[in-house]
Amino acid sequence: MSKNAKIDDAARLPDIIPPAVILCEPQLGENIGTAARAMANFGWVDLRIVNPRDGWPSEKARAAASRADHVIDKVQVFDSLEAAIADLTFVFATTARSREVPKPVRGPDEAAAKVVENGLLGHRTGYIFGRERWGLNNEEVALADEIVTLPVDPDFASLNIAQAVLVCAYEWRKTATGGALPFRLSEEVHPPASKEDVVRFFEHLEGALDTVTFFRPPERRPHMVRTLRNIFQKAELTDQEVRALRGVVAALERRQTRLRKDESDNGDEA
Repeated sequence: MSKNAKIDDAARLPDIIPPAVILCEPQLGENIGTAARAMANFGWVDLRIVNPRDGWPSEKARAAASRADHVIDKVQVFDSLEAAIADLTFVFATTARSREVPKPVRGPDEAAAKVVENGLLGHRTGYIFGRERWGLNNEEVALADEIVTLPVDPDFASLNIAQAVLVCAYEWRKTATGGALPFRLSEEVHPPASKEDVVRFFEHLEGALDTVTFFRPPERRPHMVRTLRNIFQKAELTDQEVRALRGVVAALERRQTRLRKDESDNGDEA
């Protein structure tokens, strides 16, 4: 982050309970770790695992989490999905396939709105994610309140677990914070240039160009001046930028047309 930027307080989460992420029988520690990293990116910390194939804890998961240790350290492991969601009040099942289970189907933005609403009320919610190879079965989907699916290409709908977590977490945080970005440039560091300073720069530039007979033929000068001024007006120049541009023009006005003494001396010696 630039030293001229600062955290925008609007990007801080409100007083809200983030949802839990429940991974059903994940096979690879790396997938658990990358899911944890995706959670940490958007402020989720409650990761629950149901019957991980390779057991827990997992050094591969920790390595793949890329410093999301606060998520990995709090992982809870369960023997059944029923136990993993027992304390939750509203749960989404994620799936990319049509199901025979009659439940409402939401997009990730709609699901986020519902989860944020519950979280602001202090209710605990969760997203259930299935296995790497074949997702959730119908019995597991039946335990959820609703289904969430992503607007993917129906001919290639399968997502990596971490990718699915990332999309859901992104939509949730965007909804919770109103889409506020984490930082912005500080306007106090380089304020906009005054119109007086901008006009003086224009006059300085145009005078320098007159000196080198840039405006040819002379009758085209008014049009060319307007074009140049419009180019620089679009830039919304700061006071620092105007000073820098005037320095450039001044340097060009004083450019050397003859060799420096040391250069000519070198030439004589040769």
